[in-house]
Amino acid sequence: MDGNGRWAKRRGLPRTMGHRKGVEAVRETVQAAGEAGVRYLTLFAFSSENWNRPEEEITDLMGLLKLFIRRDLAELHKENIRIRVIGDRARLDREILGLLVEAEELTRNNSAMHLVIAFNYGGRDEIVRAAKRLAEAVGRGELSPANVNEHTLSAFLDTAGIPDPDVIIRTSGEQRLSNFLLWQAAYTEFVFVPVLWPDFDKSAFHRALDEYASRERRFGAVPERDVALGS
Repeated sequence: MDGNGRWAKRRGLPRTMGHRKGVEAVRETVQAAGEAGVRYLTLFAFSSENWNRPEEEITDLMGLLKLFIRRDLAELHKENIRIRVIGDRARLDREILGLLVEAEELTRNNSAMHLVIAFNYGGRDEIVRAAKRLAEAVGRGELSPANVNEHTLSAFLDTAGIPDPDVIIRTSGEQRLSNFLLWQAAYTEFVFVPVLWPDFDKSAFHRALDEYASRERRFGAVPERDVALGS
């Protein structure tokens, strides 16, 4: 969800106003995804590198997360949406962590859509933490090194039990992953849109889905038509 700061700068506003407008885009995107039948929606809310931003901006982002959960949690629960949080929780203050856990526990049995919030998340950090837990399991004798493969490692990731993303949409025109779901995105389709996140709406979301739908996903295999033609 990229472009909040640039959206605010173009309007002569403080960056915090861009983040606040971005929360509105979150609400609209969650609604659009539900209406489109999306079962899993992951939002990159705060990266492990975002701690390097000015303290005032970090404080505002944390405040917006608190506001979002307190204001929207009841509605998300009513809509049968399950919330799951991925990322390193060790650095989060007690209040933030408590709200995230509350959201997960309240919505645990919901099934209409899974809303995954990547908070204090970094793809490399996730893989490192997973590797440590896997090594500890081997050390305790719970897992044999011979049985370590991509499936066993996946089970130690934050996203265990969550399907790999079919498509990753990045707003603002940037064309890079920025340490997001590095392991999971091995065969993910990417859609880069020039729209700044605060301006991302239902129509932009559906255009991104249409772009994804036009792709042919092969997962490293030869297309069936080429096999039929003997090419």
